[in-house]
Amino acid sequence: MPKVITDEKLIEKTLERGVEEVIVKKNLKKRMLNGEKLRIKLGIDPTGSVLHLGHAVVLKKLRDFQELGHQVVFLIGDFTAKIGDPTGRASARKPMTDEEIKSNMEDYKRQAGLILDLSKVEIRYNSEWLSKMDFKDLVELTSKITYSQMAQRSDFKERIKKDVDLSIQEFLYPAMQGYDSVALEADVELGGTDQKFNLLMGRQIQKRYGQSSQDVVTCPLLEGLYGTAKMSKSEDNYISLTESAESMYGKTMSITDELIIRYFKLCTDVPAEEITQLEADLKEENINPRDAKMKLALEITKLYKGERKAEKAQEDFVNKFQKKGEDIEASEIKEKQGRDAVDVLADNDLAQSKSDARRKIEQGGVSVDGKKITLEDKVSKDWDGKILKVGKKEFRKLRVES
Repeated sequence: MPKVITDEKLIEKTLERGVEEVIVKKNLKKRMLNGEKLRIKLGIDPTGSVLHLGHAVVLKKLRDFQELGHQVVFLIGDFTAKIGDPTGRASARKPMTDEEIKSNMEDYKRQAGLILDLSKVEIRYNSEWLSKMDFKDLVELTSKITYSQMAQRSDFKERIKKDVDLSIQEFLYPAMQGYDSVALEADVELGGTDQKFNLLMGRQIQKRYGQSSQDVVTCPLLEGLYGTAKMSKSEDNYISLTESAESMYGKTMSITDELIIRYFKLCTDVPAEEITQLEADLKEENINPRDAKMKLALEITKLYKGERKAEKAQEDFVNKFQKKGEDIEASEIKEKQGRDAVDVLADNDLAQSKSDARRKIEQGGVSVDGKKITLEDKVSKDWDGKILKVGKKEFRKLRVES
């Protein structure tokens, strides 16, 4: 059996970088220093077929525990997917078919393998125990929780307040996720900050079933490409783990400058001291944000596509969008100084209408040389020769006339 690593610096790094909160850190750190081989659980419902960089934040943390020698348990919620996690939702999820769930499960496993060593991962499905529960078991489970506890959950409270339907099965979802920890005898559970209620429910239910309460590690939610909403497929602001190296590199280059350091911290393996220096250089304007973003795009793409493909993606990007000359002359547009940004988009077929142009700008999807613009911005002489980017794929080289 591989030995558990008890190096204090590595343990501290695992419990700090890319981590929002540890409950209870003192207890977890002590167990890790003592060399206990812990069961580290991460559960994901296969409600889609794509894993993106937002998912990768917590998967990378799971890998950190794996590299220290702990037993990683990747739980696929094939049973709970039929109900749907109500976290952050204003209405119930549409039920999924068995065929959809099975297909998504295979996609998730394959994509998780880009980060985890699957030969050392215990892959489990919560249908193993939840589908076998009878009414007596369900009654016993519900006796471990109270209505007042559930009603305090923020999204439930909001729906109750607005008299929006809240089904009993949704109400039971946190209890079922908590019971997963009982069935797996989890020592630690990982999840995003939006999962904190469910993770703490696992602690409570384990205790009431006579087990030691799991420790909880929450990871930050990664903002999407436009820097506002969290990364998600529904918002169409994501970078998937399976898209091409060229697309992954290009999309990373489209993030706002404000997200550069956050993406370095959460999405790369670049040493913390290097990131600290880069942050200082950006603040003191010793480095162009574009150059920092190119390094970021290269690092992220290397992680999932390999060094050769990442370097080729960077070369292609430079040739297409940065070199002066013929490569982007066909995408050049001329504009007069002082023109409204909304008019520029609408008049150059970059938006279907002025209202569509306003929406794109308000959502943070329009930038000039990587800097997000607002509705108040007008064409300025400073924009001359720079790249106007709209969404993920539309680029225009600006020529500004007085």
